[in-house]
Amino acid sequence: MSLAEAMQVTLRLPTRTLFEGSVQRLFATAQNGAFGMLPNHTDFVTALVPSVLILTSADGTEAFFGVDEGVLMKKGHQVDIAIRRGVQGKDLESLNETIQAAFIEVDEEERVARSALSRLEAGIVRRFGDLRKPSV
Repeated sequence: MSLAEAMQVTLRLPTRTLFEGSVQRLFATAQNGAFGMLPNHTDFVTALVPSVLILTSADGTEAFFGVDEGVLMKKGHQVDIAIRRGVQGKDLESLNETIQAAFIEVDEEERVARSALSRLEAGIVRRFGDLRKPSV
């Protein structure tokens, strides 16, 4: 295996790619704690927890992402990260505001969808109950 100066990182959401590019360093948080990764790091797979993901390019520019649960897989110089939800911020301060706005909005949409699903399930249960009643 050759020594590399950079690794190719792809950060994917269920519906789109949030980031794709060459980075020199990566900082993330797994279930057993935070870790850093350089291009020649050993191959591995880990589950990510909700946290801040920091990607540093060769020129020292840092990209900050708020990520929800996900999976990180490194093979060779390719790093694939699949996350449920994620947002990019300009810096750590603005990232917090962006996370609050994006995730709270999604949480509200999920709450509405779950409420509708619960009403639908209750209606189905009532209809099954009506089918079992003997007709007079």
